[in-house]
Amino acid sequence: MNTTDGQPAKAHTSEVPDPARKSGDPAPAGSLRRGLTARHIRFMALGSAIGTGLFMGSAGAIKTAGPSVLLAYIIGGAAVFMVMRALGELAVRNPVSGSFSAYASRYISPFAGFLVGWTYTFEMFVVALADVTAFGIYMGFWFPDVARWIWVLAAVLFIAALNLISVKVFGELEFWFSLIKITAIVLMIVGGIAVIIFGFGTQSEGAAGLSNLLGHGGFMPNGLWGFVASFTIVMFAFGGIEVIGITAGEAKDPGRVIPQAINSVPVRILLFYVLTLGVIMCLQPWNSLDGNTSPFVAVFDSLGIPAAAHVLNFVIITAALSAINADIFGAGRMLHGLAEKGQAPKSFTRTSRGGVPYMPVVAMVAALLVGVVINALFPDQVFFLIAALATFATVLVWLVILIAHVRMKREVARGGLEPSAFPVPWWPAASYVTIAFVIAVLALIAIVPDTRPAIYVGAGWVLLLAAWYWLSQRRRAGSNPVN
Repeated sequence: MNTTDGQPAKAHTSEVPDPARKSGDPAPAGSLRRGLTARHIRFMALGSAIGTGLFMGSAGAIKTAGPSVLLAYIIGGAAVFMVMRALGELAVRNPVSGSFSAYASRYISPFAGFLVGWTYTFEMFVVALADVTAFGIYMGFWFPDVARWIWVLAAVLFIAALNLISVKVFGELEFWFSLIKITAIVLMIVGGIAVIIFGFGTQSEGAAGLSNLLGHGGFMPNGLWGFVASFTIVMFAFGGIEVIGITAGEAKDPGRVIPQAINSVPVRILLFYVLTLGVIMCLQPWNSLDGNTSPFVAVFDSLGIPAAAHVLNFVIITAALSAINADIFGAGRMLHGLAEKGQAPKSFTRTSRGGVPYMPVVAMVAALLVGVVINALFPDQVFFLIAALATFATVLVWLVILIAHVRMKREVARGGLEPSAFPVPWWPAASYVTIAFVIAVLALIAIVPDTRPAIYVGAGWVLLLAAWYWLSQRRRAGSNPVN
């Protein structure tokens, strides 16, 4: 087996580059600095599950599936856990810059690495567009007369400045953002349960309770199709969680902190999605949520608790800023990794004295300014189309991660290599079931009328990348003729 540059691969887990470099050491030119501690990555893992997909996207998922959306989040969350375990096994075995792009290049093909790297960057761009759009919507709760694009521009510039300082600043910011979100979610669950039990703020006896999950058309009010169609929105909520793998190149102890972060995924999904949305739909019937505003704010506002609605809106704004922060971080590190392999402009390998790849960050911010224009021109239609595009990019990235992991496991078995320190559970059956599920979600995006345009854009994106890769390979071959 050869690596992507044609050199023989090392037959052990000693593939890790510069493992001894400490966070306080000067970053060599063009290299990233290991400045993310266990605390940073643990809270990034927690915070990555609480963002626009939960606070805003869940409204559309509830409208589509009704209470059965809880089952959709459980199934989707199980698939996400398997994707993260696959990525975790790859990352612990070889924690590198560029993460799953490097794994796809090595275990599938150089084009697969090129495809997944640029598609992930596209995903982060699209998800960031959704996040800045949601940020503008949330600010409209307080300032309805201010144009949304003004808030979008302010958010982009603020987060860009923070990302250009150092990875440690990024980690600290994510820590505090995540702490705010997690605390608020837990308090909201406790408060919601109190309302259900004691009836605080309800307009009539029994207005809030478990009966709301079954009393308005049943658990699956829109039928099996409504439940199945909700996966096109549900999976968007988990998009970006793979940023944990991106941190491998800048984690101080990836072999310890990445497994800890990934193993917390099931608890996060049950707590932050299933329990939280279950409480919301017990507080207010699912069919009274209009799908256009955050169900979190709408529920507490309708229950006559305006102060809680304002506090939750602040938390949601924090979640959006946190997500934008992680989006720019993930895209910047991926572009840096692509540039190191010659699959992106060489200027993207340049780093600041703090070890930040500043050119990819600047490029990502410049691209996000497109979001300002989109929000100015199409303020009412932009969010859910962006969400569909993000879902396509997300599941395509997950599919490549899963295939790369299968190829890696086969290579380890064939070569008699040392077993992985963090193997996936229930191998190989669960991995193949997850691959089938991800392919089914891609098919759903093509079938559901509201999300079908995302498939057209996504297919065009893949064809564009294929043409770009083919042309670049021909150009390289022409500039290096064989004697």
